[in-house]
Amino acid sequence: MKTAIILGTRPEIIKMAPIIRFCENYNKEYFVIHTNQHYSENMDKIFFDELELVQPKYNLGIGSGSHGEMTGRMMIEIEKVLQKENPDIVLVQGDTNTVMAAALVASKIDIKVGHVEAGLRSYDRSMPEEINRIVTDHVSDYLFAPTKRQADILMTEGIEGSKIFTVGNTIVDAVLEGVQIAEQKSKILQTLNLSGDDYILMTAHRPATVDVESNLKVVIGAVSKIAKMHNVRVVFPAHPRTKKMIEKIHITLPQNFTTIDPVGYLDMLMLQKMAVLIATDSGGLQEESCILKKKCIVLRENTERPEAVDVGGCVLVGNSDNERILTSASALIKKDVVWTNPFGDGKSAEKIMKIIANK
Repeated sequence: MKTAIILGTRPEIIKMAPIIRFCENYNKEYFVIHTNQHYSENMDKIFFDELELVQPKYNLGIGSGSHGEMTGRMMIEIEKVLQKENPDIVLVQGDTNTVMAAALVASKIDIKVGHVEAGLRSYDRSMPEEINRIVTDHVSDYLFAPTKRQADILMTEGIEGSKIFTVGNTIVDAVLEGVQIAEQKSKILQTLNLSGDDYILMTAHRPATVDVESNLKVVIGAVSKIAKMHNVRVVFPAHPRTKKMIEKIHITLPQNFTTIDPVGYLDMLMLQKMAVLIATDSGGLQEESCILKKKCIVLRENTERPEAVDVGGCVLVGNSDNERILTSASALIKKDVVWTNPFGDGKSAEKIMKIIANK
């Protein structure tokens, strides 16, 4: 069996790493296509290096562009590679333009599609990711749902039960492997003069947060106030999209913000592990915060990771109401959370590859 693993962004690299490692360890025939949807050195290549993964066989160099332009270019280039390689199955993960483009191409040329992290729904179709998830799920042959909740969602949408498999989330595999390496190799705390529990980690990159000037100002101001109230500072790895918007609308970041470039996966794990609080609009960080038992305010009105909210360690606070963010964060910091990990046992990659092999 020949497997094509297609990815394009930093979260996909992280979450597909356990599957790539499984293929390497058990001599499975596979190759990786990287669309380069994330294309800066510290947004993708460093992740292959840190995770000690073989570099992709194909780099498509797609880069940025409008959704239609990006997706169209991806489909053209992915099709060329798949017709040349003729794999038995294509594996994609998540909800990016890369995922939808790869799934559409493979299904049209009669190659089986496996969707890792299937069934997630925010029920907000203004998010491009929501469209990507839905389309990918409905053209896939194997739908690997993280939890029973997502499996049930897929069933209600009319997808055959024989295609749906509840396997946990590969992010658990990745975090459990990665945090042990990070504790040995990462120097980010020393570099930033952090001792642990003396900072809030903040990230923001979604259009609803950073492309709306009033929302971006609210979340920056609110997180700064939370930090002042608890006598800590804010560490802010600035996504290129966010940094561009900050410069465009001439926002002066508060003095208690330590703004840095995006960091590698190991450094990011350590920053999460030692933070007093995480403030983010990222879906992946919601999962990782839950696995690492770190409290997290979610700068969104909805989430496709409701399990993290159910545990009690993540709270939806939105991105437009300063008082709501302050009140919710203060209550969460004081709260005693009974931590459970709803996302799996760290063996999701093994389960996925065994299901494919058996089928």
